[in-house]
Order: sequence, then C-alpha cells, then structure tokens
Amino acid sequence: MTEPAAAAGNEGTTGRGSPSPGKIAVWTAVALVGAVGWAVLALSRGEEVSAAWMVAAALGSYAIGYRFYARFIARRVLRVDKSRATPAERLDNGVDFHPTDRRVLFGHHFAAVAGAGPLVGPVLAAQMGYLPGTIWIIVGVIFAGAVQDMVTLFFSTRRNGRSLGQMARDEIGPFGGAAALVAVFAIMIILLAVLALVIVNALAHSPWGVFSIAMTIPIALFMGFYLRVLRPGRVTEVSVIGVALLLLAIVAGGWVAESSLAGTFTLEPGTLVIWMVAYGFLASVLPVWMLLAPRDYLSTFMKVGTIVLLALGVVVALPTLKMPAVTDFATRGDGPVFAGSLFPFVFITIACGALSGFHALVSSGTTPKMIQKETQVRMVGYGAMLTESFVAVMAMITACIIDPGLFFAVNSPSGVVGDTVQSASEFVNGLGLGAPITAEDLQAAAAAVEEDSLLSRTGGAPTFALGMSEIFSAVIGGAGMKAFWYHFAIMFEALFILTTVDAGTRVGRFMLQDTLGNVFKPMKDVSWKPGVWLASAVVVGGWGYFLWVGVHDPLGGINQLFPLFGIANQLLAAVALAVCTTLLVKSGRLKWAWVTGVPLVWDVAVTLTASWQKIFSGDPAVGFFTQRRIYQEAIERGEVLAPARDMADMHTVVTNSTVDGVLAALFALLIIVVIVDAGRVCWKAVRAPESVTLHEAPYQRSRLVAPAGLIATREEKAELAAVAAGDGDDGAEPPVGARR
Repeated sequence: MTEPAAAAGNEGTTGRGSPSPGKIAVWTAVALVGAVGWAVLALSRGEEVSAAWMVAAALGSYAIGYRFYARFIARRVLRVDKSRATPAERLDNGVDFHPTDRRVLFGHHFAAVAGAGPLVGPVLAAQMGYLPGTIWIIVGVIFAGAVQDMVTLFFSTRRNGRSLGQMARDEIGPFGGAAALVAVFAIMIILLAVLALVIVNALAHSPWGVFSIAMTIPIALFMGFYLRVLRPGRVTEVSVIGVALLLLAIVAGGWVAESSLAGTFTLEPGTLVIWMVAYGFLASVLPVWMLLAPRDYLSTFMKVGTIVLLALGVVVALPTLKMPAVTDFATRGDGPVFAGSLFPFVFITIACGALSGFHALVSSGTTPKMIQKETQVRMVGYGAMLTESFVAVMAMITACIIDPGLFFAVNSPSGVVGDTVQSASEFVNGLGLGAPITAEDLQAAAAAVEEDSLLSRTGGAPTFALGMSEIFSAVIGGAGMKAFWYHFAIMFEALFILTTVDAGTRVGRFMLQDTLGNVFKPMKDVSWKPGVWLASAVVVGGWGYFLWVGVHDPLGGINQLFPLFGIANQLLAAVALAVCTTLLVKSGRLKWAWVTGVPLVWDVAVTLTASWQKIFSGDPAVGFFTQRRIYQEAIERGEVLAPARDMADMHTVVTNSTVDGVLAALFALLIIVVIVDAGRVCWKAVRAPESVTLHEAPYQRSRLVAPAGLIATREEKAELAAVAAGDGDDGAEPPVGARR
C-alpha cells in the first residue's frame, strides 16, 4: 500500500506520552463508577435496586470502551490515516458525495441507525428480567456492535463508499459475494418494511405526531440551504435555529391536535403509507446535503436530548427496578411476550443497541460518502453506536420500573390475557411476579394516560411510553402530566424511527446500484440520474408494497415476514463481520483479526441456533413448520385456531408459516455460504499473501483539515486557525472541511 505509515493517529496528534496523574485519577473514578453499578445489579437478591445503578454501569462502561478499546482499534488495528483523502473529498459532487461536518455527520449516522430496535427490543427482552438484556446491551455494543460499525465504515471509506454486499463480492469472490448480495438486499427490504410499519402504527390517528414530524421536513430543507448557501460552515448557528424551530413544531403539534386543524392531520394508515413512500423516494434522490443529512441531524437533537433528560430523570427520581433480575421465563422459554429460552432469543430480540446488521448498511452506505477524515470513524461509527446502546439501556429501564403485572398485561397478546381487565389481572397474577395487580389497577393505569385500555398493546412502544411518563411525571408535573408525557413519548418514538427509513431507502438504492453495476456499468456511478431514480423507485416499491398489504391485512404483507426481523438482522451482522474479518486478514492485519472474528463466532452461534430452532423446533410457538402442521391439521378437522378468525385466516397462517420457514432456511444457508467462502479467502491470504488483491482506492493526499472528535484538540485548533488565517476567513468558525 502507498499510504504514509506515519499518518496513523486517531486523535490527529502524534503525542503518546505517559498520562498525567490527573487523567489516571479521572479514569480510575470512571471505572469504579461502572464497576459499582455492575456489582449492585448483579449481586442483588430480591431487594429493590435503583435504576440509577443501571445508568452508572452503562456510562462507566461506555466511557472506558470508547477511550481505550475504540482508540486501540482505530490506531493499532485500522491505522487510520488523517493525511489520506476520503471519497467525500475526492469524489465530491454535491449529491451523494459531500464532505460533511463531523457533528452533522454524527447526527445523521446516529439518526439513521437508531430506529425501532433500541426502543422495542429491550422492552420485550425484559420478560426474562433486567440483568440478561442489560449485560448483552452493554457488553455486546462495546465488543461487537460498535466495532462492526466502525470497522465497516473504515473499510467502506477506503473503497469509495462501496456497499456491504458489493464489498463482499469484491473481496470474498463472486460465489460468496453473490450470496451476500441476495441475502443483504432481501433482508434490507424486510427491515425497512418492519420499521415503517411501526411508524404507521404510532402515527395513525395522531394529529400531534403527524404535524410535528411533517414540520421537520421544511425545517431540514432550511438548515440544508443555510449551511450550503447562506452561511457555509456555521454549524453552531444553524443548530440553534433548528432546535428552536423543532421545539416550536413539537409544541405547535399539541395546539394543532386541539384545534380545528386536527382533522387535516389525522391520517388513516393507508394514507400514511402513501406519504411515507413519497417521502422515502424524495429523501433518496435529493442531494444528501439538502434534506437527508440536516433532517437526521435535527432529529438527533430530539433523540439524544430526550434520552439525556430521561437519564437525568432517573437520577433525580431514583425509580426502582420492579422486574426481577432474572425471571423463570429465561430458562423455561414459555414467556407470554415471546417464546424461546434466554439463549439464543434474548440476543435476537435485542439487536439494535447491542449488535445490528442494519448498521453495517448505513456504515457502507451514506456515511462513508460524507465523512471528512478517516480519523473520524471512531467518533462517528463507534460513538454513535454507543449512543444508541444507551437508548436501549433507557428502554430497559422504562420496562422494568413499571409493575410486572402491568408489563405483562400490556405486552401479552389478547389471546393470552383475554379481553377484560378482570381476565388480564387473573392471568398476570398467575405468573407470580411481584405484588398482585387488580382489575382496578389496570383501569387506573389506562386512565392516567388517557387511554381506554392498555391491554395487549404489544410491540414494546406503549410500554416505553408508560415508563417514560412515570419518570418524567415524577420530576415534572406529577401524576397530572402522565398523559402528556405518554403521548409525547409515542410521538418521539415515531420521529425516532422515521429517520431510519429515509436513510435506509437511500442505502438500499446504493446497494441496488452497486449490484446492477456488475452487469450494467453506468449503474456503478451512484449519482447517475437514471440509475438514482430507477433504483430508488424499486427500493421504495419493495418495502412500500409489503407495508401497504400489511396495514390492510393483519396476517398479510410485512405482518407475514415480521417473525423474521430479529434473525434476519443478526444474520446481516454475520455478513458484515465476515467481510470485516476477511479484510483484516487480506490487508496484513492477521494478528488483529480477533477484533471482528470473536464477535463473528458469537453471532454465528446465536443466529444459526435460533434459525435451527425456528425451522425445526417441535414447539408451535417457536418452530415455523410445526406451527404450519398444527394449523393444517386443524383445517382438515374444520377448526379455527387463534389468531385466525375464520377458515380463510387459517389458510393464511399456514402460508405464512411455510414462507417464514423457507426464508429462514434460505437466509441461514446463504450466510453459511458467505462465511465458508470468506474462510477460504482468509486461508488463501495467510498461505499465499502475495496472491492477495485488495480493492482499495489509490492513496491521494488530503487537503482538508478537520478534527477527529467532537471537541478539537489543541493541535487541531491550531491547524484550523492556520488554515482559516490563510484563507482569509474571519476565524469565528472555520468552514466545514477547511482546505489547506
């Protein structure tokens, strides 16, 4: 390789002297905070534990992981090079490739990867107790999820922002690469449709949410033109203006909901699907600086701000964790929320927040085409994933501070808890978790948030909203504000997820263009207008079709494929980790291949075990084909089984189970092909290093100057000041990507 060896340095500095006593003391204190938090959580035996200890364990662990492990990977393993020009600088065309301020890019990347998963998965996994899920969320992100995101971003940046599937084809070979391309694109469509369905369910008949979220679009357009045309590089200015407008839009949404305009913004699910498809298409084809990046950056203020306030609320209110550390469902595997034992299903249920394959698509999609410097992969890739993991921790807290009886009444299907509060209270009390809960208690909980009923509000989102309302109302407004905070949380969740759909559509467009480019060369240019419009239409048409059918048929469309969501996402992570491990080996970093190789082995063990059980388990609540057999036998007897309402539904369930079982087997087989072929390539690279061919873009010296982290170091400030003075800038705030 031709890059200068001296240019490695994650922080953009070369000083590596011994740390000062003050720094040693600070990091020792941080480590102790995290260790004490873990000790309290792990050693409690029935006594009440404050949720603040979970916050302490998470933040202490994240700080140590980011400061030491992420820095080690960036400097020693990846050898990031601040002198090397990124594709955003070399290929800047103002459409897809565009050097973007690291703060804006962090906001875009975080908003793009942080969707429904970190809000929903931990809530559902709380069925097994607060401890297993919390361990996986925090340990998993530090050693697996954040590593995957950062390493994928680095290698994609070195390859002109190539998509994950195309990198697999280039670096592993046509056989394994073809399997990866098929699996990745199919899984991508399923993931986007599932995320979109969650948004539709949250925004249907909600004028407050629809108005507030709709207003983020013109605000984002204004921010994009402000940074591009009116005041280039003035990120601080546009951030203040954007946040002020966002807060106004949120408050105004409440006014609209109480005004004569409420009917205009009260949309049916089908109407929402049409608007979402149209928005997804526009976000995919418009220049990235115009809508996508500023809107995601704007959304990040809402996302991170709300989560930070929620964490502060936990520290102030000190709610206790009412869910046991580990429940019997962890070993029995017969929980009412979802079936399956702790291994492997808690690691499948909690994907985003710990390890998510979807993130690798963004890390090899929009972000590598906008990152200014290689040295920023630590902040953007690793840091954004840690931030999402903290969202997952807060979701776990919201699920575990409410009464276990209320948790199971909300998250269990109606076929289990029944249609009345009396039947629900009898069922949840029979679980033997916590103090008994009465029918009156369930009615009061619904009334407190101004809902007719909370029974069987499955999916995790309502539970998150309940927990958030408990925490916020304890700090601000008391019980009288519970309803406000509950509905605020529902709107917040919809905003949280929508940014994943728009960025995911653009990533899907890149992926499809890369794939088609193998047979039609003009498609290789991801900014070629005909290709942009065609690929965007195919992607939104794909997830839009499954979404449209799903909102009109409870058993059709994406509802048919929903059971594949968790496994498909984790299988996608296996592809990403396999590609990263292969690239580490091929690029001469064999001794560091364990960094992604160990998470790969764990993820493969989890996902293939889960796939095996979903295909072959004799439990109809777990195994697809067993469920198919039972429903088919019932059809032959003329019986109708829940959730079917008539014989037509029975046939639909049989079809769905068959399709899910076949796709689960197909996805698992494709991933096995990718991993085996990757192993072959790695073995060949070790045995014959001279035969290795890497598809890196040639080294080109960078002319941009930009900090590596959120806060510029002393050396970086001096470099920026020198560039600003040389360019004749006023020095108040150096322009984005100031050139030498």
